[in-house]
Amino acid sequence: MKPIRLGVNIDHVATLRNARGGAHPDPVRAAELAMSAGADGITAHLREDRRHIRDDDMRRLKDEIPLPLNFEMAATAEMLRIATEIRPHAVCLVPEKREERTTEGGLDAAGNRAMLTDYAAALKAAGARVSLFIDPDPKQIEAAAAIGAPVIEIHTGTYQQACDSTTNARIKNELQLIRDGAARASSLGLEVHAGHGLNFHNVQPVAAITEIVELNIGHFLIGEALFMGLAESVKEMKRLMQDARTGRLY
Repeated sequence: MKPIRLGVNIDHVATLRNARGGAHPDPVRAAELAMSAGADGITAHLREDRRHIRDDDMRRLKDEIPLPLNFEMAATAEMLRIATEIRPHAVCLVPEKREERTTEGGLDAAGNRAMLTDYAAALKAAGARVSLFIDPDPKQIEAAAAIGAPVIEIHTGTYQQACDSTTNARIKNELQLIRDGAARASSLGLEVHAGHGLNFHNVQPVAAITEIVELNIGHFLIGEALFMGLAESVKEMKRLMQDARTGRLY
C-alpha cells in the first residue's frame, strides 16, 4: 500500500492574525506545531490581495521550517517573481478571484494551456515541483499532463458539498469522479494529490484511493484547533488517513 502524506495549510492562522493586526497568532509557529504533530509538508496560499498569508510569511516558512513548502499561487507575473525568489519545494497553481471567500473550483488547464505551460516551465527552471489544482475532469487532467506539470491536486470541494447535503447518491457520484480522475492521472504518469473541504468525517473515502499520495488540508484543522489544539487535530487527521490506507474505515 502506498503511503499517504498530509500537507497542513496554515493560511487561516494568518486570517486570524490579520483580523486584528500585529504579529499574533504567528503562522510560522503554527507550521512548527503541525510539523511536531507529524505533518509531512506545509502549504500556504499567497493571494494577490494578501488577505491572509503575506510575503514575509512565505519567506519565513521557507527559511525556518525544514518541511517541504507548497506555495499556492495564481498564475500571475507578480507571483511568479516572488516564487522564483523564495524557491519553495513545490508550487501549486490555483484559480483566484478577488471576490471569492475561498477557492471555488479547479483551474481551467484546458482553456489556458499555453499560458500555464509557460508558467510551469519558469517555475520548474527555478527548482519548484509544479502542480495544478484542477477538478477531476478527464479534459483537465489530460491538459495538465500536456502542460508538463508532474503533479495534479484534485479539487475535493464538490465532494465536500455533497457530503454536507447528506444525499448518498450524490456523495457516491462525486467520490467516483475523484477515483476515476486519480486513476486517469496516474495512468498518465502524474502524481496525484487532493484537497479542499476535507474534514474528520469525509476524509477517509478520499484517503483510501490508492493513487492519491498527498492530501492538503487547512481550514478544518485550524478551526478544530480551537477545540482540541492544533497538534491534536493534525494527529487525528493523520490517524484517520493512515487507517483508511489499511482498510480501517470509521
